[in-house]
Amino acid sequence: MALLHNRVSRKELKQRILEDPTPRTTISFYCYFPIEDPETFRNELYQSFKQLDVYGRIYVAHEGINAQMSVPTKNVEAFRSCLYAIGPLNGLRLNIAVDDDGKSFYVLDIKVRSKIVADGINDPSFDMQRKGKYVNAEAFNRLTADENTVVIDMRNHYEYEVGHFEKAIEIPSDTFREQLPMAADMMQDDKEKNIIMYCTGGIRCEKASAYMLHKGFKNVYHLEGGIIHYVNEVKQMGLQNKFHGKNFVFDQRLGERVTEEIISVCHQCGQPADTHVNCVNDACHLLFIQCDECNKKMKGTCSKECYDFIHLPVEQQKMLRAGKDKGRNIFNKSRAVRLRPRLGKDL
Repeated sequence: MALLHNRVSRKELKQRILEDPTPRTTISFYCYFPIEDPETFRNELYQSFKQLDVYGRIYVAHEGINAQMSVPTKNVEAFRSCLYAIGPLNGLRLNIAVDDDGKSFYVLDIKVRSKIVADGINDPSFDMQRKGKYVNAEAFNRLTADENTVVIDMRNHYEYEVGHFEKAIEIPSDTFREQLPMAADMMQDDKEKNIIMYCTGGIRCEKASAYMLHKGFKNVYHLEGGIIHYVNEVKQMGLQNKFHGKNFVFDQRLGERVTEEIISVCHQCGQPADTHVNCVNDACHLLFIQCDECNKKMKGTCSKECYDFIHLPVEQQKMLRAGKDKGRNIFNKSRAVRLRPRLGKDL
């Protein structure tokens, strides 16, 4: 039987991709469609993609597939043919990364999940087939010029912080499952307006549009292909770009530059910055924004505590972090008051 899982350490795989000069292209796609046997579907995908030297992260569930991939540029057409050979995926739109060095992934992970997007929806009457209308870049620009249109960002707060569309409303939450009911509550007085929802690649805002219709909203739209497809479209069609800043992405890059504007600040010194980093302390790994100067000063850590921690003997570090669960460790607004005073102090 073919090997259906990686057998080489992630550290070694990462080093290999960094040293490999092979041109690669970052591609993302998703599709809501019924999969009767996700486990079998997953194994067949793994065997097919492994042959094409594809890396990436794929989630498979009864409701469909969600994928972000790094494909050798020479194999892109073969990859497309392989994907399109699957009936429901034939002709599926593939989002090509905007700002890409090809080093987005270094391992192939295909996981079976209960859902491709964790939404917290338990209502059996909810129907993903009843979703909002697609809008492309041209329609998005036209509709957002109308005062009767509300634009809702269905990404997490740390994604919105570094880049978003003009006049977009942020749903201040860490998780998509929390955002859905919050968005419906926030828009109760605007049920008659045009509501356009967007996200990174389209998967979250498509489900959000279906949820809003489920909750009684009428004029609901979602941006086709999300920010990634929009940015590519405005370039190709010569349209005005209404997205400002950086588009956060969930791979090794942690962001792709859309405009040169920096609309966020370093979480340590408050100077303009939009580079997300994970604290290098293995007992922390906090995701936060850090400027180059603070990165050098703090050695990639988020606080004096973490700075001191990484300078302890390695064995002592292992002992101190043993058995501790970092959980979802993200710099967020609810923790900002508590964290900011200690970030970078006394160094």
